[in-house]
Amino acid sequence: MPPKPKALSTSAAAHARPSAATTSSPSSDPAPKQLTSSPPALDSVSEDFKTELLTSLREEVVNVFRAELAMAMSDSLSKIKAELRDVKAELNVSIAAVSTEVGELKKTVRDMEGSLSTCTDDVVSLQSKVERLVNQVTALENKCDDLESRSRRQNIRIVGYSEQNGAINANTVSIMLKEAFGLDKPPMIDRAHRSPPQPLPGGRPRPIIARLHYYADCVDILRRARTQQRIKMGEEVISVFPDYTSRTSRARAAFNDVRRQLKVIPDIRFGIVHPARLRITSNGITREFTCPGEANVFVKTLL
Repeated sequence: MPPKPKALSTSAAAHARPSAATTSSPSSDPAPKQLTSSPPALDSVSEDFKTELLTSLREEVVNVFRAELAMAMSDSLSKIKAELRDVKAELNVSIAAVSTEVGELKKTVRDMEGSLSTCTDDVVSLQSKVERLVNQVTALENKCDDLESRSRRQNIRIVGYSEQNGAINANTVSIMLKEAFGLDKPPMIDRAHRSPPQPLPGGRPRPIIARLHYYADCVDILRRARTQQRIKMGEEVISVFPDYTSRTSRARAAFNDVRRQLKVIPDIRFGIVHPARLRITSNGITREFTCPGEANVFVKTLL
């Protein structure tokens, strides 16, 4: 604590001296009068002394509190400054680490942008190539199917002929067709076989695929088969159909519903043209359809 101020003792001495001088002066005659008037002066001196004492005590307490507060604040500020310096150092380290990571990320992003740009160019190029290849494959599929269908135009498919009748060859099929359709002479058969090679489930006989040498004989036999539909040979019933590919068969079967609707419409001629085109003739106007949906819409206008 700071030392107490000495102003109090000096002021008290200053106030005490006049009373001592008044009481110790032997030459003054009116001494009794001064003694009789001293109590009011002492009262004023004591009041001033109290006031000065309170003021000095107040100032001393204020100075003590101020000094202690300054010391406490100084210690606190020192601690706060030290903590702030530590936090600043940690922040600087963290900022440096983050800046390094951000720089690496920027570099990675730039590299990825270059790679993505290259990949995008490659994808665009590949898409164009894939579209071109898809078109080529579709064209080749159509061409192969058309070639296979045309190579089968002289083929017939015989269904229902029992496998217990023996082996199948061109000669036996030729004789069977002559007997079944009452032909004048056996048709010339290039080759014949059963398909598929594996037996069918349920013991059903496998169909016979026969290739006729002359296309005219094939057309005549198919015309007779459409007329008779189910041909009876002894105890067996056989049917003869054109030998279409699976794709052509599905495409022709898609028009079955439209053909059933056309059968009830008078003065309408229709038929399926190879490989799978529906031809409709109405009022002298012929139209062909490759899509069953379009054909169905057209038939509804005729009903």
